[in-house]
Order: sequence, then structure tokens, then C-alpha cells
Amino acid sequence: MHLPRMLPIRLNLPNLPAIQIDGAIEEAFAGLRSLLPVGGRVAIGVGSRGISNIDRIVRGVVDQVLAAGATPFILPAMGSHGGAVATGQQQILADYGITEESMGVMIDSSMDVRQVGATDDGVPVYCALSALQADGILLVNRIKPHTDFVGTLGSGLLKMCVIGLGKRKGAAAMHLAATQYGYERVIRAMAGVVIRNSPVLGGIGILENIDHQTAKLVGVRRDEMEIAENQLLEEARRLLPVLPFRVVDLLIIDWMGKNISGSGMDPNVIFRSVHGYSSLLAVPEGTATHIHRIFVRDLTPQSHGNAVGIGLADLTTNRLIEKTDRRITNINSLTSLTPQSAKLPIAVESDREAIECLLKMLPVENYHQARVVRIRRTLDLAEMLISESLLDGGIGPSGWTVLGPAEEIQFDSNGNLTGSRLDEPTA
Repeated sequence: MHLPRMLPIRLNLPNLPAIQIDGAIEEAFAGLRSLLPVGGRVAIGVGSRGISNIDRIVRGVVDQVLAAGATPFILPAMGSHGGAVATGQQQILADYGITEESMGVMIDSSMDVRQVGATDDGVPVYCALSALQADGILLVNRIKPHTDFVGTLGSGLLKMCVIGLGKRKGAAAMHLAATQYGYERVIRAMAGVVIRNSPVLGGIGILENIDHQTAKLVGVRRDEMEIAENQLLEEARRLLPVLPFRVVDLLIIDWMGKNISGSGMDPNVIFRSVHGYSSLLAVPEGTATHIHRIFVRDLTPQSHGNAVGIGLADLTTNRLIEKTDRRITNINSLTSLTPQSAKLPIAVESDREAIECLLKMLPVENYHQARVVRIRRTLDLAEMLISESLLDGGIGPSGWTVLGPAEEIQFDSNGNLTGSRLDEPTA
């Protein structure tokens, strides 16, 4: 098969410069320091997402709490991730460099929760028992658009109040209620119950730039969380890169995983929902970007076998399937009420076989002219590989810079992709 030639590009998008972490943390605590309980215990909630410099940020938060005369400990705040067991959640944090040894404080990964109230709709709200027994709770999370819904609320501190602090029981209650009342309404209401009935002090909101580097750290007090998060989400949305094409025949994604997105691959990038998608090749009217076929090559080690989201791919490799832990994947999928996201696609032995199979499924007369995009992961879109046929097919005002000449797709002796700047190991 005569495959399309690919060339590297870099998107020309507004980009905030990376910041100096230590100084930014100290500045972010300016409004939080007076809330810290001198002589008391403070739970620091940390999630399962792949956030740049998260170990340095959390260590900085620990140091700020210690300097204020309080005793911090770290609480995994990640719902049902890590197989919904304490050891699994602690291992996820260890993968990010967050251990008792590196942080110098205890990590309490107990899954025990207690109901702290209910919303006006009657939805039960839960909070980690270890957090309730503390004198204060600080949350640390990145602010970004949510993967399951679009609104004025995204993924951030309020969501961590509900799903993170609620552990598996809180996550399950939220997802079930969201099917009746909608995600944003439920998350906002449940977060309000947690804030009113627990010692939440506030949190540190994180924004990242197009290069997946820390661009801003903002200290948010408990009474400001809802308004502040709305504003931070708008800024995060402006910084979020997307594929700059109207139609893509084949999207190749090198890595998927829980450290990349809650759904393995960000639906804001691939335009497929965890609740299902259509495989029809006709392009729906009004869509910003339509992707005919998606090939996912591998699962990140940091996922620990959680391949939730693989159901959004059309085809994958046997090596990804072999790394999948069905029990862990099923727990996450059942908790979030997204069975579609755990379904297994067709799997083949090599990248070459996958690419050729998917191109044969497309209504293109010349495979060499297929519109193909390859990205490292949906978290990193600053640089990508595109086929020559897409050079004149961009949309949006930003455009891109071509970084090198078009080259033939290269495979190793096993038929797997090689010879590209994207082949370097993912962080």
C-alpha cells in the first residue's frame, strides 16, 4: 500500500510562558495562609491526572502548610481510580513522584467515606473520613474543560470536592445523578454540600500552556471557589489546543491512559463521547472537526492497566490489549456509567497492519492522499505529524509552522512506527 508522506508541524497558538514554581506557590498562598489552622492537621488532596510538575507543586504546598505551623498529610483524591483500592491510589501518586519519603509527610489513602449531606435533588454526598477528621482540607488540581460535558464548569477544584474526596462511593453517586439532572448541576450542588459540611479551606488551581508546562498557580479560598473556577476555566479553554482540521481520515494516537485524560483520550480533542459515537463516514453538518477513524497504539505505564476510553478507538494493537487490566478498567467504567468506554476494538499485531486496515475502510481512491494526523497523546498537541494532503486543509486563524520536510512513514522490523520525533518515550 502506498502510504501518505508525513511532515512535522507546530501549532501557532497563544502561549503563556512557564513559571517559576516555588515563587508562584508562595504567591498563591497569600490569600490562603490566614486560613491554615496553626497546630492543626491539613489534608492535601491530590488526584490521578498527569499534571506537569505535580510533585514540585505538592511539595511546595506541603512546605507552605508546615511554615504556617500546621501538620500536613496527603490524601489521594481520585474517585475510583487505582482499582478503587488504597494501595492502587497510593501507587498512582508514587508514579508522579509523590511518596511519603519524597514529600516528608504521611499519605492516608483510606477509601472510607461518610455521608455529609444531600443536595436539594436528594443526591447523597460523601467525603473521605480522613479528610473530615482533619482541621483543614486543601485541594490541588489542574483547571481544564471536562471530558464528559460542556458548560461553565470543568475539571478542577469543585469536581475534586465531589469525586476526589468522595472516593468511589461519591464518584458513583455523582455519575448516577448526572444521568438525571446533568453533570454541571449535580457537581455544583454536591460540591456546595462538601464545602459547607467539611473543613475545606480552598485549593491551588493549576493552568498549563500549550506545551503542557505550568503557566499559572492560583490560590482559591473556599468562599471564592465557584466564581474563581469559572474565570480560570475560561482562561484554560483559550489555552487548550485542538486539531486544526475540518476532516481527518485517520488519527494515530501513540499513547492513551488515565494520566492523560479521565477517558484515556480527551473527547475535546477526538470529538467522540464516552457515552458512544457514530462510525458513519458521512461528515455531520456543524461539526468543527470530524475524525473518520482512530488508531491508538499503546497504553501508558502510569495507567496500571486502566484502559478506560479504549472503546473510543476503532482499532488498536495486541500490545495495548495485553497491558489492559480488565478488572481495573471495568471498575472505572462501571463507576462512571460509561460501558461504551471499556469496550475493546479490533486489535492487530503491528502498527503497519493497523494503518493499512483503517485506510482500506475509508472512501479514498488514493491512499497516498489520505488525510492522516499523528499525535503523541491528546495532552500534547503543540507538535504533530500531518500528511501532505492536509497542508492546505487547516481551519482557524492560528495556522502552524512546518518543522521539517515530508518523509515516508517508517516502520521497524516488527512493522511498528519508528524514525519520528514522536517516537521518544512519553513522560
